[in-house]
Amino acid sequence: MKLQLNGAPLHSDATTLAALLEAEGFGGAKVATAVNGSFVPATLRATHPLNSGDSIEVLAPMQGG
Repeated sequence: MKLQLNGAPLHSDATTLAALLEAEGFGGAKVATAVNGSFVPATLRATHPLNSGDSIEVLAPMQGG
């Protein structure tokens, strides 16, 4: 299916957010995620379905002052 990951077009067979994160190398990373602008907590990623056309944002925490 066609998705957007952090603004870049992507074709993926992943059906859940967790599967997409694993496939794209974010599997064990501490990240924040949003699908179509809505925050998805880590506890719901395994059951959060993806649909063609979805826009996914993956953000890593930043340190600094």
